[in-house]
Amino acid sequence: MKLSADLAAFQTRLGHIFAKPDYLVRAVTHSSMTSAHRDDNQRLEFLGDRVLGLVMAEALLQADPNAPEGLLAPRYNALVRREACADVARQIDLGAVLKLGRSEMKSGGRRKEALLADAMEAVIAAIYQDGGYDIARKAILRLWGDRIGNVADDARDPKTALQEWAQARGEQPPAYVEIAREGPDHQPVFTIEARLESGQCEQATAGSKRHAEQAAAKALLEKVNS
Repeated sequence: MKLSADLAAFQTRLGHIFAKPDYLVRAVTHSSMTSAHRDDNQRLEFLGDRVLGLVMAEALLQADPNAPEGLLAPRYNALVRREACADVARQIDLGAVLKLGRSEMKSGGRRKEALLADAMEAVIAAIYQDGGYDIARKAILRLWGDRIGNVADDARDPKTALQEWAQARGEQPPAYVEIAREGPDHQPVFTIEARLESGQCEQATAGSKRHAEQAAAKALLEKVNS
């Protein structure tokens, strides 16, 4: 099978030339494009998630042989969660080569974080099936790059950290209030305010409620700790 010019160029960005290009084609095919003659990437996402998890677990153990599980777990979560996968996908412009149905195209599918993250996991699985575990491991470590070495010692989600801060002081868990929602339905922008029982608060704006809540929690945590 001969790849299209855009997928051939994507291989270069990815750093892996497929011996069996069918794996790559399937990895970039979203479920909105499925038909009786075309498989989507959902099963590959399932496999890629596990391959990525094993590679990151090994890398973290090797990077810090003395770190306890309580410290390794948040670092691991920071490296394999949706945001990290989507960030790597954007780094190699994976969105540009995704095969999407018309409705998904119209709704801005090439920019959707969840879709990019799932496709990145599918591409990892495709590399694994094409070249084996060692090839996939090298590709993942190259793509994630400095993210592994620079992952914070305490990589907890800011919302978790803020909640623990409040509970340690006898306060109720923080509240998150949607202040505004702007933009089209396919690309909304949210402004969220994080509030503590004590009355302290901070706002943040992002393209998803999750990101806005995290950013607001981080800003508030920095405020109360300053």
